[in-house]
Amino acid sequence: MKFEVTILGSGSSTPSLRRNPAAQLINIMENYFLVDCGEGTQIQMRKYKVKLQKIDHIFISHLHGDHYLGLIGMLQSMHLLGRKKNVHLYAHPDLKEMIDLHMKISQTRLTFSIVFHPLSYDEPKVIFENKYVTVSTVVLKHRIPCCGFVFREKEKPYPLDTQSAKALNVPMHAFNALKKGEDVQLEDGRTISFKEVTFNRPKSFSYAYCSDTAYLEKIIESIKGVDVLFHESTFTEELNDRAKETHHSTARQAATIALKAEVGQLVLGHFSVRYKSTENFLAEAGAIFSNTVAAEDGMVIRVY
Repeated sequence: MKFEVTILGSGSSTPSLRRNPAAQLINIMENYFLVDCGEGTQIQMRKYKVKLQKIDHIFISHLHGDHYLGLIGMLQSMHLLGRKKNVHLYAHPDLKEMIDLHMKISQTRLTFSIVFHPLSYDEPKVIFENKYVTVSTVVLKHRIPCCGFVFREKEKPYPLDTQSAKALNVPMHAFNALKKGEDVQLEDGRTISFKEVTFNRPKSFSYAYCSDTAYLEKIIESIKGVDVLFHESTFTEELNDRAKETHHSTARQAATIALKAEVGQLVLGHFSVRYKSTENFLAEAGAIFSNTVAAEDGMVIRVY
């Protein structure tokens, strides 16, 4: 049972020796999702022991370079390593044109197919779903079309109380229905309530990634109550005018969103290279929302 996020890049537009541009790996029950892919992401994967070929789904929030310039190189490495599985790419439609042009000019025919899922930016939508999780967009406010992503676990099955099931002589073929929370009618006429033979349903967890955005209370509905919220905080309040000009957020604004959305934990990131320390970010945000941490490259956030 695992739901964790590895920060591959916690900086903003300019890479530094301490911080790579934006990239995160999300592992939910050994399903791997890459969110954004700034320059140098595949090097970070090697550094933090992330297996490149396990990634089948890549989500790109927007087409500023610090969020996608590592992607073509990563796709090229997957090709050179002989990948056969499809890669599903969720991004602005223009990214497909850029990738296709690169492959044409470099005369590259990938050993795998890219299944492209164009994003829309008018309203939140579910863009991915499997038996464990749904992924939805969050429409953000930036200089170009931009969205975040919310990963929500689906309801988990009720754990079976095998001793109680054995005592009631419940046949194995009824277990799946009982674990789904369904009562079962047996062939001998008895009705077994799922409550008799299961424990309480485990909690389902959630994670929201809000990349580049100005302060926007409209997103609260999409991220309400998530267990962990990553929200960009490129600046602190003394550069609020610069944040407005560039459609970014301050640490205080990120904390205000976290408070109003009633999230469990706030993770700040996407720090401007001008800052050498996150101390002021944490002080500014912590005054509003106490459960706040600052992202660092290599940090692993355990959602549970």
